[in-house]
Amino acid sequence: MTDQAVDTDGAWSSGHTSVETPFLGRTRELKELRADIERAGLDTISGKKAPRARVLLIAGRPGSGRTALAEELVRQVAKRYPDGVLRARLSEPDGTPVPTERTARDLLAALDRPIPPGAAEDELAEALREALADRRAVFLLDDAAEAEQVDALLPDTPDCLVVAVSKGPLTGISDVRPCTLGGLDTKSAVELLSRHTGSVRITVDPRAAEGLVEECQAQPAALTLAGGWLAARPKSAVADLAKQLRAEGDDATALGRVFRLVHASLPPSTARTLRLLSLAPAGHVDPHTASALAGCSVNGARTTLDDLAAVGLLRAVDGPLPQYEVPGSLHPLLRSLTETLDRPAELQLARARMLERTVRLLQSCRAITETDSPQAREKLLGMPRSLRFPSPRAAADWLSIRKPALLAAARLAVADGELDTLARRLMSQLVRAMVAHFGMRAAAPDLYGIHGLVLDVAERQDLPRERAAALLNLGDLDAQTGRTAEALTRFRAALDAGRLANDPYATGRAMESVGGAHQERGDHDRAADWYGRALAERLARDERAEAARLYGRIATAHTYAGRYGEAQRHWRAAIAGYRKLGDMAAHARALSELARVQEYAGRPEESLRTCQEGVEWARRAEDVRLQAALHMRLADTLEHLGDSTAALLHRNAAGRMLGDEVQEDDSGDPVTEQPGSACEIRSTSAED
Repeated sequence: MTDQAVDTDGAWSSGHTSVETPFLGRTRELKELRADIERAGLDTISGKKAPRARVLLIAGRPGSGRTALAEELVRQVAKRYPDGVLRARLSEPDGTPVPTERTARDLLAALDRPIPPGAAEDELAEALREALADRRAVFLLDDAAEAEQVDALLPDTPDCLVVAVSKGPLTGISDVRPCTLGGLDTKSAVELLSRHTGSVRITVDPRAAEGLVEECQAQPAALTLAGGWLAARPKSAVADLAKQLRAEGDDATALGRVFRLVHASLPPSTARTLRLLSLAPAGHVDPHTASALAGCSVNGARTTLDDLAAVGLLRAVDGPLPQYEVPGSLHPLLRSLTETLDRPAELQLARARMLERTVRLLQSCRAITETDSPQAREKLLGMPRSLRFPSPRAAADWLSIRKPALLAAARLAVADGELDTLARRLMSQLVRAMVAHFGMRAAAPDLYGIHGLVLDVAERQDLPRERAAALLNLGDLDAQTGRTAEALTRFRAALDAGRLANDPYATGRAMESVGGAHQERGDHDRAADWYGRALAERLARDERAEAARLYGRIATAHTYAGRYGEAQRHWRAAIAGYRKLGDMAAHARALSELARVQEYAGRPEESLRTCQEGVEWARRAEDVRLQAALHMRLADTLEHLGDSTAALLHRNAAGRMLGDEVQEDDSGDPVTEQPGSACEIRSTSAED
């Protein structure tokens, strides 16, 4: 195995695969929960039909096996719900509640339903309820922090079942009886220990095993760690571990005492790596994340992760990538140890290494799609082998699987309320990679969240330049997903922020975008006016290429409004600008558009001459498709003038240029250039 991201044939290495083990104990709790599914609710007793899904609540402290019980219950009843199981975690590893908007988006994506880009929380919750109106599905909502999180996601159909997991009762949700968990029964707890230690040590000293169960308070998480500690020490007796735990005192929970003992027994480098995993975004860890945090090789990190999973300190995730999760019950314990034993400067450096590695992987992920670019190929070959992807498909798979962790990394990067260079680079590369692999429309729901993070920080920190950039990006997304009114509002706000920041680029860009929004709404007079304001900004800064492009946008607006004289004047200004710049391809395209307007204006002879000039410039630019399109336009004009023979010659010329590719897709509508893409983080100077 080599130190690289993927294996040599392009398939991701399989990683550690979690093994299904039989569920232990909780027979009484499972029986009661299944009975609760059938239990008549208050509505049914009163003769009404239940208006919403039945909610079952499993309450218990972290480490009590509450999630495992929920999973077992779902497994047992899943056949009764043919539309499947939907899972969502409602709290971050540090206990922060997950916004309902994000959860609803994830659930809609799992249902393969279209996600309204830019939609607010209420809209998304309503879309989720509509998607479930005719379905029979099970929801497993893990680690709910408050009743409002669950209530907002409840389907409006009694045919669905919701299984919620929480620390305690969720007051506010009607007709719910919590199933509160304590420890396992002694028999099941001893059996759980024996799965790790083997049966011999348990059989030879059953009293010691029961004593260890008592020290662990029969909590599954504590027993798992205790079993892992014993499995790593075949010569240690069960009684020895129980004695050490008693010596730890009772100033902490049973899980805390076992965890402290297991941590102290690890080699120093392994213990340090374990503590640093508390910094992993959303608790999701892969070898690259661990490698960057610990400052070691990817191979070394992979070995350490496997060792930690073997003793129960991590949970391996089954899938095509080697991935692991920090158990939620251990995360606060890890964070506490990290704050006690590691210096803040070391943690800051580890976090920066992790985010920098993420940036470089995203750069590689995007660069593999740009195989036609010599610069991209050169940059890709200059990267370490461990960061390279063998194919665009492998890169896309990595991006899809790691997307939750990558989005969490973006949130982590701005969690302290700053937009430093590293945070900006991460945002920029994440946006570009997602657009490159998924396309703008498919990525739009996630892009809204990324740009929204920037906007939130910019507003809290009073950063008008960054606020303008975020508003421009969000406005572009609105415009490209048909939310024109919302786009116009954002572009106007971006203009105000750009003026406040004295940022001429943002100001000019916002003016142009306001014009584009007005044009999309059919208000061509206002569009031309705003394009004119943006043009004045560009001319004042002697930005000739941008000025020439804006002349074309103004001409397009005038064409739509039927002001062909004004349109011709501005196209001639654009042509003059491109000629001075030496941009032959743009010069030819502008001539093509001028010819189109001349034809609309009833001047076919002038259109004919302009087209002929355009053909010559397209030939110089070596733009074969544009040459063919101009020949087709010449043919149409000649046909209009009654010269069918000459028209046929030009059609044949176009056919010879493109062969079977020639299609008469010239709709006759003016061409509208689109404003800058939303795939830029405009306020950054991010490295590409």
